[in-house]
Parts: sequence; C-alpha cells; structure tokens
Amino acid sequence: MTDIIAALLQMFSFTFMVRALVVGLMVSLCSALLGVSLVLKRYSMIGHGLSHVGFGALAVATAFNAAPLLVSIPVTVIAAFLLLRLSESGLIKGDAAIALISASSIAIGVFVISVTTGMNTDVDNYLFGSILALNQEDLVLSVILTAVVLVLFVFFYNKIFAITFDETFARATGTRVDIYNTLLAVLIALTIVVGMRMMGALLISSLVIFPALSAMHTCRRFKTVTICAAALSVVCFFIGLAISFLYATPTGASVVLVNLVAFFIFYLIGFSRGHLVKSRE
Repeated sequence: MTDIIAALLQMFSFTFMVRALVVGLMVSLCSALLGVSLVLKRYSMIGHGLSHVGFGALAVATAFNAAPLLVSIPVTVIAAFLLLRLSESGLIKGDAAIALISASSIAIGVFVISVTTGMNTDVDNYLFGSILALNQEDLVLSVILTAVVLVLFVFFYNKIFAITFDETFARATGTRVDIYNTLLAVLIALTIVVGMRMMGALLISSLVIFPALSAMHTCRRFKTVTICAAALSVVCFFIGLAISFLYATPTGASVVLVNLVAFFIFYLIGFSRGHLVKSRE
C-alpha cells in the first residue's frame, strides 16, 4: 500500500501527468453528463462519428502546420450540426449518416497527411491518444471549453431532460427541440475534440457510452443516473491513468478497460438486485 501511495505521489510530480489528469477529469465528467442523454436518445454513436471527424481535421491541420485544436473545433461542430440535419430530414438514416461522415473524414485525413508530410507520430497520437501530446496551451483551451460545456449543461438541464425522454411532449409545450438537440450535439463535439488528443479518436467515444450504461444498471431516475455516471467516469479515468503510469500501458486503452470492468460490476449489481426483487415477489 505504501509503495502505491509513493508511486502516485511520484506521478503527480510530473507536469505532463498533472496536465493529463486535469484534462482527463474534465473530459470524463463532460462525456458522462452528456452521454446519459445521448444513450437514452440512441445517439450514442454520434460520439464515435465525431471523433473520426475530429481526427480528419487534426490530420489536415497537422499536414499544413496549423493549430490542430483551433481547426478541429469548428469542423467537428459543423459536422455535428450536419449529422442532426441529415437524420432529421430523413434523407439518410442516423446510423448511415454517421458511417458516411466518419469514414469519409478518416479517409480525407489519412490521404492528406500521406501526400503532404507522410504519416508521422503526431497523427498516431491523435488516432490512439497520448498524454505527451498535451501542452500548456492545450490545457488552458481544454479547461475553458469543458467549463463552457459544464455551465451550458447545468443551465439547460431541464430542457435537455425534456427532449431526452419525450420530444413530442416537449415540442407541444413550446420547447424548441431542434435547438436543444443541436446544443447537445455541439456540446458533445467540443468534448470529443478536447479529449481526443489524450484518448485517441478510436477510444474517446467510450467515455460517452460506458459510464452511462453502467449507471443505468443500478439507478432508475435521470438525475441519479447522471450523477452516478459522472462520478463513475471520473473515478475510472483516475484509476486508468494511474495504471497507465505504474505499468507503462497506453492511457486510452487503460481507461477503457477500467470502464469495461466497472460496467460488468454494475451489471452484476443490477442483475442481482432484479433477481432479489423477483424472489421476494
């Protein structure tokens, strides 16, 4: 136990680990809060699609020596808006629209970077994630963006709750459902872009899906599910980051595996509770 505490104290002595911890906790919190609504609305794969869009934008920005985050943020937000419009118009079904845009974005990013500077370590970092890719400017921008996401989520919580459970009723009561759906998509787009450099484009969507699914197995009310998912996501990220440091494993993969273990634990808890209730009946 003493050795573990000493190792954790050593972990926080490195500046890059502190940056990773701050950004990771903020991203995990935002992802979990938004993930509950996205999973309930069956929009969970939008995070996966937007992460691919972000990768394409980051790759193109890297190829032309532009600021990666400043390029990828507006591109990903626009893509989120287009995904919603395509789905709502009925021209292309939601899952097909996500597949279309995500595959195209990956292809564009890889093609542009390969014909300009060639595949390099930076692109690999965006695809698989790297805590070493975070610098001080990324930290400041990430904290600002995630703070904006948290403030907007809290401020519009009641509206997000309304459109999550019954869009028809929300529309009948005068709620601008299209505006709040767009807001939800924009918030998750910002969260995806911020967390992608550390988690990687292939794994960042797991922070949206896993905590929400885990919390739904033990909680029943929307508020308790949201709080549980947020707390679980933060704890899982911290454990995953610590495992990554102690055993020199990839950060993104470590965090996802911890979330996977948590999912099975919560699933078993929910299953045992349901079995106990049935036995009493």
